[in-house]
Amino acid sequence: MKKLLLSTIVAVSLIACSTSKQIEKSLSYGNYDQAIADAISKLRTNKNKKGKADFVIMLQEAFNKANERDLNDVDFLKKDNNPESYIRIYDMYVGLNDRQERIKPLLPLYVNGKKLNFNLKNYDSQIINYKNNASEQIYKNATALLNSNNKLDYRVAYDELKEIENINPNYKDVRQLMDSAHNKGIDFVLVDMINDTQKVIPKRLEDDLLNFSSYGLNNFWSIYHGSPENKVTYDYNMRVNLRDINISPEQIKEREIIKEKQIVDGWQYLVGDDGHEVKDSLGNSIKVDKMKTVRCTYYEFKQFKSTQITGNVEYMNTKTNQLVDAFPITSQFVFEHIYANSRGDRRALDNSLLHFLEKRAVPFPTEEQMIYDTGEDLKLQLKNIINSYTL
Repeated sequence: MKKLLLSTIVAVSLIACSTSKQIEKSLSYGNYDQAIADAISKLRTNKNKKGKADFVIMLQEAFNKANERDLNDVDFLKKDNNPESYIRIYDMYVGLNDRQERIKPLLPLYVNGKKLNFNLKNYDSQIINYKNNASEQIYKNATALLNSNNKLDYRVAYDELKEIENINPNYKDVRQLMDSAHNKGIDFVLVDMINDTQKVIPKRLEDDLLNFSSYGLNNFWSIYHGSPENKVTYDYNMRVNLRDINISPEQIKEREIIKEKQIVDGWQYLVGDDGHEVKDSLGNSIKVDKMKTVRCTYYEFKQFKSTQITGNVEYMNTKTNQLVDAFPITSQFVFEHIYANSRGDRRALDNSLLHFLEKRAVPFPTEEQMIYDTGEDLKLQLKNIINSYTL
């Protein structure tokens, strides 16, 4: 028990020493907020314990140095008097406030009975002031971008307006301008399916592939249409070119397996070498399992048919009629059905084979059905391309 207690004390001491060195390292590299986070973590419990004094001192040092650095940066930015710096000043005041809010739950902190001063300040007025200054400056930048004829500018404007909404909700008409920026920044994409396979594509497959409402798309800046709509000017044309459809012949593969197994088939009395029944200690005849060898021939039939569709997806710029990007697509569907019958004693068969004996041959799917089933994977590939590709 004493050894266990000693081991525990040594382990705790090593961990504390390691954390202390880690905080010292963060301080020496200027990673003050990391040092603060590590010190706070150590002081959440038993903060007044004598062994925690070093962490209290390091917390105060990191806090003072971090604040000094940030306040110097704020003073410099104020002297520079550049309106573009308002958001940075606002962020720094928020950071200063958040830093001391993380420390407040631990206060007061003592070292050798002496209360340490953390020099907390109220930054509310500065935060409010620069929140409004930053909002006004970003608002000017965003509204200027909205007068552009470039969709990328509209998207930048949206992001800037969103930043205002994050720091200053419902500022002026920001929400309406965000809707306007989004609408102006959207790319409209018309999708065409081109069949170069020399095979008939089922109409329901084409309808499914072009029904983008069922795709669950999350592309914020692009809207896809499977058929042209009035009053919509399309920025891109997405061409789904189906180049080849390969359908294998209908195949039935057969195999024959012969199985033998010894099974229990009742019981019999154990007979000794002298021909008499063997008795137990109570004089009763001993019973033993009666074994029997059973044999079964298993005939298995595997129905197989597969389809493969290959092609590519092309993005064309409708204004320049230039190819923007292209992606290969390959989709496959396999039909497989196994059934079996047997001759002999089925008890010889493995359990894994028995359920196939309950099945019978089924009609092979038609080519149209095979092509349609292959389209489910094709639809998933198109969804992945659309969701991951940024125009």
